Amino acid sequence: MKPPALDFRNVNALWGSVVVETLVRSGVNRAVISPGSRSTPLAFAFARHPGVEAIPVLDERSAGFFALGLAKQDMRPVALLCTSGTAGANYFPAVIESHEAAVPLVVLTADRPPEMRACASGQTIDQQRLYGAYAHFYHELAVPEASEPLLRYLRQTVAHAVERALAPLPGPVHLNAPFRDPLAPIDDGGAIAAFAEGVDWERFFDRLAPPAPVMAVSDVPGFSHSVHGIIVAGPVSCADPAAHAAAVGEISRRLGWPVLADGLSPARNHAAAVPHLVTRYDAVLRNAAAAESLKPECVLCLGEWTTSKVLRAWIEASGAPVFFATERPDNRDALHASTRRIVVPLQALAMGLPVADAPNGYERLWAGYEARTRAALDARLAAEEALVEPKAAWIMGRCLPARSTVSVANSMPVRDMEFVWPANDLGIRVLFNRGANGIDGTLSTALGAAHGGAPSVLLTGDLALLHDSNGFLIAPRFRGSLTIVLINNRGSGIFEHLPVAQFDPIFEEFFATPQEADFERLCAAHGVEHVHVEDWSHFESLLSRLPAQGIRVLELRTDRKRDAAWRKEAFASAARPA
Repeated sequence: MKPPALDFRNVNALWGSVVVETLVRSGVNRAVISPGSRSTPLAFAFARHPGVEAIPVLDERSAGFFALGLAKQDMRPVALLCTSGTAGANYFPAVIESHEAAVPLVVLTADRPPEMRACASGQTIDQQRLYGAYAHFYHELAVPEASEPLLRYLRQTVAHAVERALAPLPGPVHLNAPFRDPLAPIDDGGAIAAFAEGVDWERFFDRLAPPAPVMAVSDVPGFSHSVHGIIVAGPVSCADPAAHAAAVGEISRRLGWPVLADGLSPARNHAAAVPHLVTRYDAVLRNAAAAESLKPECVLCLGEWTTSKVLRAWIEASGAPVFFATERPDNRDALHASTRRIVVPLQALAMGLPVADAPNGYERLWAGYEARTRAALDARLAAEEALVEPKAAWIMGRCLPARSTVSVANSMPVRDMEFVWPANDLGIRVLFNRGANGIDGTLSTALGAAHGGAPSVLLTGDLALLHDSNGFLIAPRFRGSLTIVLINNRGSGIFEHLPVAQFDPIFEEFFATPQEADFERLCAAHGVEHVHVEDWSHFESLLSRLPAQGIRVLELRTDRKRDAAWRKEAFASAARPA
């Protein structure tokens, strides 16, 4: 019996449809397709399969990050398809981010057959291991042939690629797929159909199923609640943020240790689940006396280190033993501390911990500093009438609708999230590209994360948005709602916080890189709504109800030099003893 998605019109059509049918039965149901000729057999197979949402995206770099955003929704692999030549090279930034952030992608690059390579044939480059060590698995598929043994090889290779995209560590896999002409699904006179009649296709596919992730679990150490220990809850992008926060909360409850939660940690947005939650640690630790009195005796890091350089430097200086709990098998400890890795799911870690019979007072010391510092910063932010950048993140964390999705650009937006994003119980899901920490694909990733879902928000700076402005080309195909909060400070605000800022005029031209883009006209060119934010009251009203459909840009024009000075003074003031 023929599965309805198989195409028997010629050998390329059969080959492409077996690839796609295998992907679907292995759990891949979305594909982002960049237009081109050599990829025609696979493009038709994706477009015609009833179990696939196939989305065409013109710009390959945007397509790569759009697929990345789709995969972040539920951490299921998304297929990414392009033609031969340099098209696949434009996927490289997204492949790197997929690798560094452990997000599953199945990248398929079409290619010329071997006899058309290395002879100046058009749109042909060396695509062998194009992504180097960033691909968790690479294989060049055979040139299509009507042979049942070769089709079994094709099925198993594609299924294995999906497994490798998920385990032992999620990330990108790369299949290079050569095709000879004819590329279009032109009927070959029935030769392939006759071959196909001799194959039991239901039996051919019946053992395929979505693979289960494989976890490495080690013995859980016997932490003691009698020591002054801290839990660092770093940035985490996961399919179930509430479950992650609950696991973090259970670990804190059993140990009696405070949780220092990054602005990108689900713990900030499920605060009721996490006892002893601390969010203003960056400001607290700028006070030398507080930093000394809070010196830890043990550190447990969950997933990743926080963005805060202040916190990381304090941990390094403490000399405390560090335990790094992660489900990733690779080294994630950028501090190069004397660290013991615990490769274990957080829920299993929590269940293996002793239950604290009584707090030892260390968590109350942290709570006192947290309450005073938070009150000082909140009062400062509430009273500020000027459009200073940190206040945008602070307001978003207070007035966005419950269970919204917020994508955050790198550079200053992600740091303002850490500095001021409030602890809340709104269940907001925060997404980000912190694998390689670049600004590549910021808009396209946010569009992918919002596609087909509930209204979402992107917090971004001007340079990050301009760097990926081709992402607006996705707008005609976009189904969903994305509100872009644009911090336009006419350049790169993060460099204002680095020592190089004192070296004008070279600093301004080569580091701040000022720009004069007219975002209102840019939005108009793409049919995107643009709103110039007048004041904070206007901003709150725009965010309190998100539109059901479409893309809009809320532009806040700020002064990066003023805002850098504002941060420095405000955090220093909040850290002073009462």
